[in-house]
Amino acid sequence: MRHTVQVPMRWADMDAYQHINNVAFLAYFEMARVNLFFEHPTHDEKTGMRRGLVVASHEITYKRSVVYDAEPLEIQIWVSTVRAASFLCHYEAFDHGQLAVTGHTMLVPFDFALNRPRRITPEEKEFLARFTDEPAA
Repeated sequence: MRHTVQVPMRWADMDAYQHINNVAFLAYFEMARVNLFFEHPTHDEKTGMRRGLVVASHEITYKRSVVYDAEPLEIQIWVSTVRAASFLCHYEAFDHGQLAVTGHTMLVPFDFALNRPRRITPEEKEFLARFTDEPAA
């Protein structure tokens, strides 16, 4: 199942070409991840991903320009490729109902006390399974 987040654009996200700058989408995707992994109402400390995650990589594909608007972007976020110590988080950003940007982030659970990656717990795997979906073709 995909999780949907309404993410507001900021006036300052526009660039000299009068469209939303490409780097702003990393922040929009981050806002969607925070909403899902830390603010989602269906989990608590044990069932969410609150123990710590780090970004291993990002990939973004721009389908069309986005111009600032007071109407927020709709970001759909879901998970795939859950492994022992990593998973992919996918995104689709819709501007006024039109697909504008797609992307994914490789996330790695991290133990900040030991300063090293860690394995995904069974509770975390169960949480992630609720948001597993195949990317749209």
